[in-house]
Amino acid sequence: MPEGDTVWLAANRMNTALAGATLTTGELRVPQLATVDLAGATVTEVVPRGKHMLIRFADGRTLRTHFRMDGSWHIYRKGTPWKGGPAHSVRALLTTDEWDCVGYRLHDLRVVPTSAEGELVGHLGPDVLGPDWDLDEALRRLRAHPDEEIGVAVLDQRNLAGIGNLYKVETLFMTRTHPWTRVADVPDLPGLVTRARSLMQANRDHPEQSTTGSTRRGEDHWVFGRKGRPCRRCRTTILLGDQGPDTQERVTYWCPTCQAARSPIDPLARTGEPGHPASLAAS
Repeated sequence: MPEGDTVWLAANRMNTALAGATLTTGELRVPQLATVDLAGATVTEVVPRGKHMLIRFADGRTLRTHFRMDGSWHIYRKGTPWKGGPAHSVRALLTTDEWDCVGYRLHDLRVVPTSAEGELVGHLGPDVLGPDWDLDEALRRLRAHPDEEIGVAVLDQRNLAGIGNLYKVETLFMTRTHPWTRVADVPDLPGLVTRARSLMQANRDHPEQSTTGSTRRGEDHWVFGRKGRPCRRCRTTILLGDQGPDTQERVTYWCPTCQAARSPIDPLARTGEPGHPASLAAS
């Protein structure tokens, strides 16, 4: 799933291409917006909000798009062939005299008055990469649910917006935090959140998402995508399990030695016994 830094970079590039320009084409290829024509509208700015992208127009409208698992925006100079996928996967097309901005497999497209953006993103917590970032508010929201598993809580966009699965598992490893630890039992919650933010800040200006300091293939992550491989710190086998209500998006990688539980948690999650989602790590 695209993380907040991916959306930040995409929005920054879209803003460079579109801000101040008038659209020559403005097609939204989804049934509920099939009659909306944005041609002739002038783009004022493109901004990220967590994992949402907001394209604002001078006429007082905003187009919201979300990448979810497989969405993306591609930007091409006028006349350049599009290479983002088959034509039937295009969900939005915004063009100017210079650029074609093509949205592939986008989700949650909505057009609302800019004054009503709160209806779409008002529920989100402070944006990890946004101008509204507020560490104290993010901590307050996290601590409001002390029994929540930390691996679930940091992905809840209502607590803080922008963190996805990659930065979740990498941050938990780097702070030696077991994914099933209760929020209330995390010894340094401010340090954990600050670490996640620093990782995302370090990667927001380029597509590579390295957490180790290396961008070489296979060396860029500590535990993410490394099921069954030795931990870079202690050589213990990295485990993989399901965590949270949407297990398709919330698989968890962790090192059972570097991230050993330091407080009472679900014993099955800790030991990975058969029948528990965490036990899938060893299969």
